[in-house]
This record gives sequence, C-alpha cells and structure tokens, in this order.
Amino acid sequence: MSQAIPLYCGFDPREAAGYHVFCQSVLERSSVPVAFIPLHVPMLANFDGQKDGTNAFIYSRFLVPYLQNYNGWAIFVDGSDMVCLDDIAKLWAMREQFQFNKALAVVKHDYKTKHKRKYIGTPMEADNADYPGKNRSSLILWNCGHYANRRLTPELVKESPGSFLHRFQWVNEDQIGELPQEWNALSGEQDISCASLVHYTLGIPGFEHYRHCDGADHWHRARKNAMNIIGEQ
Repeated sequence: MSQAIPLYCGFDPREAAGYHVFCQSVLERSSVPVAFIPLHVPMLANFDGQKDGTNAFIYSRFLVPYLQNYNGWAIFVDGSDMVCLDDIAKLWAMREQFQFNKALAVVKHDYKTKHKRKYIGTPMEADNADYPGKNRSSLILWNCGHYANRRLTPELVKESPGSFLHRFQWVNEDQIGELPQEWNALSGEQDISCASLVHYTLGIPGFEHYRHCDGADHWHRARKNAMNIIGEQ
C-alpha cells in the first residue's frame, strides 16, 4: 500500500462543520490513503501566530515544513471552506514535475474581488481586501525538504508580517511552481464549472447568506453524506 498523503487542513472552531465536510469530500473520491492533519492552534505546541485575518489558521499553514521535519512533500488546504470534487491523488502526483527545483506550488490567482465584504451575517464578517497574490496561499503543495523552506521556523512565522508569508517572500519567484486553476476554483469570483476543488472564499454554504452560492450543491451533498447514519431517514 502506498504511503498516506499528508494533508494539512485549516481548522477554525467557528466553522468546524466546514472542516468535516471537506474531509468527507476527499474521502469520497480519493484512490489512495490520506492522513488528515488539522491545523488547530491548541494542538500546535502553544504556537499562536494570530496577528490579523479572519480565520484561526492564517499563519499556522506556514509551519507545515517544520511539522514535517523539513522532509518530503505535503499538501496544505484551507479546508474549512472547500470541497474536493476530484481524486486528491491527482494533485499529489503533480509534485513529480516540481521535484528538484521548486520549494512549493500553488494556483497563481491574479484577480480583484467582486465582493467588498466576506462572511456576511456571521461573527467573522470582515472587509474583503485585495492584495497581490490573493488566495494563492489557500492551497499549497509543499516541498518540505527544499532548503529554502528551512527558514520557516515557528519563530520566523510568529515574527513575520502577513505580507512576507502570504506572498512567499522567503523564496524566489522561480522556486514557486504553478498548479492548474481547477485545483483552487473560487466560488463567487470565477467560473467553477470545471473545478476539481471549490473554494468558498467568501463564506461556506453552511452560512445563511451563502446557502445558494455558486457550487453550493456540492457542499450540501458532502455535508449530508458526512452526517449519514444507517437507518435514519
């Protein structure tokens, strides 16, 4: 049996249902074993890198190489606001093309948001600011063993501004590989008809305001399946 894919997922207790829905969507389609690793701050040896942002894992994603002992490959996904519609093994296989010269690979979004507010109607509601490389760090195929990623210690992550981390400024641009757009398709911002992974970046369909957003049917279906109990109607 092949080694399980280390899949690090953002976890925020304010949208815990979203985490479990994402895991369900991966389980339904994966052709290989997957090890789900939630990035929940109380589980991270007292790491508290929260400086700003709307979710609880905005900085802990940059600890993945450290948590992997700077060895091998791993995937990070926001998770809590995503649904996987294809076999995660296909994304994992893409590491082969980046094996020798890339520190990480992402979907290189280049857009300005159509929506000035996000998480509308929830305690997480906030301005939806534009910035260079917006949403690129929401899904990362990490080459944890790359020498450049050894800079990402808990101390550096705590001390660095968000712009340094989310714009991947510890690596050169030519060390960042590019993943296909369908592996981080943004609901409400772009066409998601051919998505392999839908990212509800404005808010999950579990929130009333986004209950019928583009691609919401995928989320509601995975949620129903996640709550399935034999014998219940």
